[in-house]
Amino acid sequence: MAALRGPAGRFRWRVRAVPGGARGTAGRQCYDLLVIGGGSGGLACAKEAAQLGKKVAVVDYVEPSPRGTRWGLGGTCVNVGCIPKKLMHQAALLGGMIHDAPHYGWKVAQPLHDWGKMAEAIQNHVKSLNWGHRVQLQDRKVKYFNFKASFVNPHMVCGVSKGGEETLLSADHIVIATGGRPRYPTHIEGALEYGITSDDIFWLKESPGKTLVVGASYVALECAGFLTGLGLDATVMIRSVPLRAFDQQMASLVTEHMVVHGTRILRGCTPLRVERLSDRRLQVTWVDLASDKKDTGTFDTVLWAVGRVPETRGLNLEKAGVRTNPNTQKILVDAQEATSVPHIYAIGDVAEGRPELTPTAIMAGRLLAQRLCSRSSDLMDYDNVPTTVFTPLEYGCVGLSEEEAVARHGEERVEVYHAYYKPLEFVMPERDASQCYIKMVCLREPPQLVLGLHFLGPNAGEVTQGFALGIKCGASYEQVMRTVGIHPTCAEEVAKLRISKRSGLDPTVTGC
Repeated sequence: MAALRGPAGRFRWRVRAVPGGARGTAGRQCYDLLVIGGGSGGLACAKEAAQLGKKVAVVDYVEPSPRGTRWGLGGTCVNVGCIPKKLMHQAALLGGMIHDAPHYGWKVAQPLHDWGKMAEAIQNHVKSLNWGHRVQLQDRKVKYFNFKASFVNPHMVCGVSKGGEETLLSADHIVIATGGRPRYPTHIEGALEYGITSDDIFWLKESPGKTLVVGASYVALECAGFLTGLGLDATVMIRSVPLRAFDQQMASLVTEHMVVHGTRILRGCTPLRVERLSDRRLQVTWVDLASDKKDTGTFDTVLWAVGRVPETRGLNLEKAGVRTNPNTQKILVDAQEATSVPHIYAIGDVAEGRPELTPTAIMAGRLLAQRLCSRSSDLMDYDNVPTTVFTPLEYGCVGLSEEEAVARHGEERVEVYHAYYKPLEFVMPERDASQCYIKMVCLREPPQLVLGLHFLGPNAGEVTQGFALGIKCGASYEQVMRTVGIHPTCAEEVAKLRISKRSGLDPTVTGC
């Protein structure tokens, strides 16, 4: 391999024949940009660069889950994340609406859910998105390779197809966007042999039946939530606290609502082993960490939601000189998304310190492509990124939690305005609204800059997305209070937050 100086003094690497004849080696190809990973961030980066005139290739390969589940182009979000999760969440919400319908004058039969029909429809939609991504790459003249990639040196990657054929690719710039996969607690007996993860739940053709979800993450609570909503027996086993990275008052309300609506939560417990019984069901033994008492339960499915690991181990990063965090195995990056090797970048879940959120990966990928093409110098701003947890009662947030605000600014400099409210939709069916709650975290000093907004209620994602723009632009509490609400909506309650926690007054909304 020889280095040639190209336009503007950049180096382009030319590949020479490999002596000894590597097994099944195909052609060797050069690109301006090579993206490793066909998820949301990688595809966004590749398509943006190609649209700006660069010669681009995308390398993507999905290793089947331990249960054998496999999927197509598009990454976690499209195949085993946001999209199928939201659709199953919607299916569960529809079940609740059917129960509400008689209160609005509808005569409906007893609802019966068909998991197989729902799963087939969702999987067909996901496959259409896979195909859509392939078409988009083709339209933008992005070369797509479906094979495993690993570094040969800082400018070259070797890809291996399913048939074992090798292809060498070189590029001026390489972007790593391989994302992550669910973590299996392999120290627990039977975890790998008998458990599934979020990589599998959305591709089950038959109902999972009575399910134990192990974990306290948003993935765990979302899965348990829609399973309960679909009429299944669902239990969540939490070792410590739920939604650790979120505002803890809101997290408590989320789990409180889930318990009230039928999800069983085992707190302070951790599983010891999973065994297969003669009737094919699973017996789980766990221990209560406070009392050291052991207990058992029988389930049809055990779903592990105990975190994720980055897809970095098979990349041979050491051959490229790319440094990772030895504890997390995530790739160390700077504000430019650059790794320890200046022409190699990492975006999305695989990068250390980045939010594990699809929209941030997409925007980071596009901005990176624009910088590489000298069209912009803008960097990704990771502050005030909105997100929503799609539990049965949705939780949307943007900015700082109350705990973070107090830690950063001090309790005396923080003012929290809050309200318990009742959505109009809950009135006629007499739904419990005890956990419908909003709080706005602000600086106490006028004009009271909004530091964070937390919304628990119907359509939380839609509400939070709108207010996120204002908070991103530096909105103050005074400005939010001067915003005219849309009546009657849940979102208007944000613009009516008049009671502070410091006042000690009852924050329950009364009247229309």
